[in-house]
Amino acid sequence: MRKFLDEGPALGELLVQASRKSKSGPLRRYIGELLRVSARGKAKQLPKPETLPGAGIPPDLIEALTGREIEVLKLIAAGCSNQEIAEKLVIEASTVKRHLSNIYGKLGVNSRTQAVARSRELGLI
Repeated sequence: MRKFLDEGPALGELLVQASRKSKSGPLRRYIGELLRVSARGKAKQLPKPETLPGAGIPPDLIEALTGREIEVLKLIAAGCSNQEIAEKLVIEASTVKRHLSNIYGKLGVNSRTQAVARSRELGLI
């Protein structure tokens, strides 16, 4: 990752473009992770996706939330625990935690309350 992050803003723009072109799979996940890490670390100078033309991502998001992440957010907003979310979505509690981690990174928050508030601000839920 460091090799990519050290390249700075120019590479960041290419990563955002590559993320839009990649349908799914390991490459898209890796690009998303690079963008999340760059936004958290010293490489904050990488461009935000909304600064690029045609970015269909709400402002201040590194990457769009998936449908499943939106479902998890809605259940969090309804006051469900991780275990309750896991039961309702028929997934493991560890998967819920992974979704939460991804959500926090994409929204730039650190807690469930902040995630719900931020997603409401952005009109995601």
